Amino acid sequence: MRLQAELQGKTISLEIKRESDHVVATVDGRQYALEVSQPEPGVYLLKIAGRVFEAFISSSEDKSAPTEINIHGIRHELYIRDPRRLKALSEDSSHDHGLVEIRSAMPGKVVRILSTADQPILKGEGVIVVEAMKMQNELKSPKDGTVREIRVSESDTVEAGQILAVIE
Repeated sequence: MRLQAELQGKTISLEIKRESDHVVATVDGRQYALEVSQPEPGVYLLKIAGRVFEAFISSSEDKSAPTEINIHGIRHELYIRDPRRLKALSEDSSHDHGLVEIRSAMPGKVVRILSTADQPILKGEGVIVVEAMKMQNELKSPKDGTVREIRVSESDTVEAGQILAVIE
């Protein structure tokens, strides 16, 4: 599972994989193998390199609210973004009328702009290509319409959730 997180104003790339008896977490390119157990709801025991950490985690149903993590009496607020969820929101095809914003699913770099402002566009046609985590992702129009705005240029660095284009 690949996620983006924000901790103390810094964006962090997370990848979590479950392997037979442990979990491998990659945090900004650094890899950690740890054992994880959950003795009760909201309480996790993390064992890494012979040390055990007790983490108290609480999250809200409100996906825009932070996840609160308490380790050794220190409280951290972690905002977690699932790039797949952002992509699904940006590709929502239920907007037949009005403006639709095309957003970046994760931090990256604009490598190609495929459409121009005031250009007619069909649902599924490419608008912008963003490179993120060494992969190029073509962001497509979620509906037939007209490209009203392109808010970025080629080579621009973009953040997760940033509006790249507007389709009407």
